[in-house]
Amino acid sequence: MMEVVSLFSGAGGMDLGFIRAGNSVVWANDNFKDAVETYKLNLGDTIILGDIRAIPSKSIPKCDMVIGGFPCQGFSIANWKRKLVDTRNFLYQEMVRVIRDKQPRFFLAENVKGLASLGQGRALQAILRDFSGAGYKVHTTVLNAADYGVPQNRERLFLFGVRNDLKFEGLFPPPPTHGERNSMFDLNLRPKLSVGDALKGIPEPDDAPNMPNHTCSKYKLTFNGYLGHRALDPAKPSPTVTARGDERGGVVVLPHPNGRRRMTARELAIIQSFPEDFVFVGSRTSAYRQIANAVPPRLAESISRALVVKARES
Repeated sequence: MMEVVSLFSGAGGMDLGFIRAGNSVVWANDNFKDAVETYKLNLGDTIILGDIRAIPSKSIPKCDMVIGGFPCQGFSIANWKRKLVDTRNFLYQEMVRVIRDKQPRFFLAENVKGLASLGQGRALQAILRDFSGAGYKVHTTVLNAADYGVPQNRERLFLFGVRNDLKFEGLFPPPPTHGERNSMFDLNLRPKLSVGDALKGIPEPDDAPNMPNHTCSKYKLTFNGYLGHRALDPAKPSPTVTARGDERGGVVVLPHPNGRRRMTARELAIIQSFPEDFVFVGSRTSAYRQIANAVPPRLAESISRALVVKARES
């Protein structure tokens, strides 16, 4: 069991995965009030509402590991206006600062796959130099959540750091648990979970008025190939759940596999592998954003379980 500090925690998707793997999140932080209230409701009062830039390292407890998905909107390929000068792109430095000051054994940072190509790779190289300069050996990999039992094709970049003084031959990335069985070496792989199977048994919103976060807009679907307007194949994992949109308007929401309406926040949470009793605080739009910005708990759990086993040996 490791004691974990979580930065940019959001609603707690990554934290939930680490908790399920037997770890203890001793301190967490985010500046989005609804997400913090969601975290408190589901995971406890260890989270602090506030801007990490205003929180001194000395007020953060010692820990074995720091985790966090630093803000990705400035890096995402879904953000057509992305630039190296986007101020959100430098919030990772707060994670570097906390890691440098607290010197945990390990850290895990998550971001969009598009970070690797921003500025022809210069942004990622600068980030890796900063994390390495804090005293860590840094490994990078892109993982698809669908390979770990999440009913969604969601590719994300992970940075895993090991403190320089540790002799750690860790299992990172963890081997996939789901996929195609193409050879005798794949016999342990389970079939990828489809969006249709994941949502099987979830009633229509009108038939389950008391199910939390299970209301649906009257938005009329049109299928034209654009993001949020592509028909889903119920026999395959869903496309990436995205938070594209801004606070003044709506968000892009995936259509339901039945093709008649958008998914509810509850259904998107299931696609992200949140449990059905995990309740999101705030408006429907706020819930959509909290869910889309989260690390799928099932993916985080798979990563954590692999790391915990090796951490015991270090």
